[in-house]
Amino acid sequence: MAKVILAVLGPTAIGKTRFAITLANHFKTEIISADSRQFYKEMTIGTAVPTKEELQEVKHHCIQHLSIFDHYSVAEFEQECLQILEGLFLEKEVVILVGGSGLYMDAVLYSLDQFPKVPTQIRDDLNTLFQEKGIDALQQQLAQLDPLYYQKVDTHNPRRLIRALEVCIATGKPYSSFLGKQAVKRPFKTVILGISADRKMVYDRINQRVEAMVKMGLVEEARRLYPYRDQNALQTVGYRELFTYFDGKMSLPEAVAEIKKNTRRFAKRQLTWYRKNEEIFWLPHDLSPNVLIEKAEDLLKRTTA
Repeated sequence: MAKVILAVLGPTAIGKTRFAITLANHFKTEIISADSRQFYKEMTIGTAVPTKEELQEVKHHCIQHLSIFDHYSVAEFEQECLQILEGLFLEKEVVILVGGSGLYMDAVLYSLDQFPKVPTQIRDDLNTLFQEKGIDALQQQLAQLDPLYYQKVDTHNPRRLIRALEVCIATGKPYSSFLGKQAVKRPFKTVILGISADRKMVYDRINQRVEAMVKMGLVEEARRLYPYRDQNALQTVGYRELFTYFDGKMSLPEAVAEIKKNTRRFAKRQLTWYRKNEEIFWLPHDLSPNVLIEKAEDLLKRTTA
């Protein structure tokens, strides 16, 4: 049988961890996380890291293996995953890849697009612009230079905005024009399972998860991280809003409401990213474990036949 990555994706809070663990137990294999928010050991509650029991049930890779002070790019993630896969495929026929970060998952499955080198001065100038004029200045510039990518990118993530802008400025071409150019043959086959639910269900699950995170101590976790708020890893939903609360610019209930709203927006962007991939087999979120395994086995047989 050919070596296969069984990828599990879907919007945030949809239940990817449960699906992944069910599949990993059935295939007697391990899980690689492609959730870029879960890489950092200082961030636990706000990133919905699998519980200790879940991590003990199945071995996971790329979960809290970095510090927020580490520089870690999607290219480094791609190379690290390929090394992990090389080792796992010596003994396993199937490996589970799970996560909600479309760019990171695509980097493993399809390889990264190749971008030109960017002069350091351009990056420094954009970082200065962000520090002095805020994220609005980055958003406005990207909307002008690459309106196509602006519709896809997380417009509240300064790291993503700066990366796109530096390519636009250095080349005089839209960042989006460099996407989708590389076709790399991977030494494994891929089956991609998407978890679906209607929008109201997704939004309800998001709201419930945020409430649960607050009860678990999200505010206290964010307060511990507040002195390091400028780190790239912390420019993310759940922490950013609480930092604004700590600054005295909104109340705690307002911050929690913003986390819910921005997480719903994030889920919408995730779904927009997934729609471009016609290789995804969509399954309902409330599928029973037995039916999930049955469908996964059937897809594997068809893929490897």
